[in-house]
Amino acid sequence: MEIRIAENCGFCYGVKRAVAMAQKTAENDFTSYTLGPIIHNPQVVQSLADDGVRAVNSLEEIPDGQVIIRSHGVGPAIYKEAEDKGLDVVDATCPHVKKAQQDAKSVVDDNMTLVILGEKKHPEVISINLWAGNKGIIVESEKDAEIIPFVENMGVVVQTTFSQFKFQSIIGILEKKTKNLKVFKTICTATQERQNSAVELAKEVNLMIVIGGKNSGNTNRLAEVCRDVGCTTYHIET
Repeated sequence: MEIRIAENCGFCYGVKRAVAMAQKTAENDFTSYTLGPIIHNPQVVQSLADDGVRAVNSLEEIPDGQVIIRSHGVGPAIYKEAEDKGLDVVDATCPHVKKAQQDAKSVVDDNMTLVILGEKKHPEVISINLWAGNKGIIVESEKDAEIIPFVENMGVVVQTTFSQFKFQSIIGILEKKTKNLKVFKTICTATQERQNSAVELAKEVNLMIVIGGKNSGNTNRLAEVCRDVGCTTYHIET
């Protein structure tokens, strides 16, 4: 049996950066916390916990010390709340997510209807919408796009790990829903590279194994695009 590895794989820049920042805080004398899991990979989260960097669900759980904003980002209110509590903030938000947050805010500031392509319950999508005052219409599928009413002006921002193939299909629908469509293609380059590599490999092999967190939107998307080309695919975590 021959085992082949995709040309592009592994953690992207934003995740590597966030994990490195979290690991750096473990060297401090005071306790460090991540607001939610630093990334959607239980094994990495556990490794950090073993080093003294603990994941919590809210700022209320942090008595003092340092809080790390995870790669998925948070809304502006969290920064204010952390400041009011006197917490030292380490912002590990992925730069690509930061751009999506600011693009979403600019769409609303320009009085355009905001559409966010992504998973409704994903923390990154939630954070993007919070920067836009929760005014975005979140679209996960072509079916969601079809029911959006016609508007004069529309701006589109995309979850950084969204399927580029689904993106193209949904944009085709949204073009018919407005006179003026402004698209911010905020799918990050690393995501596109990994999806392209996965698809190319899936077309040439009998079986694909995608390794990563079961709670990772990025990893789930890789498995999804492999299945879409008709290759039997298993998503495993350990």
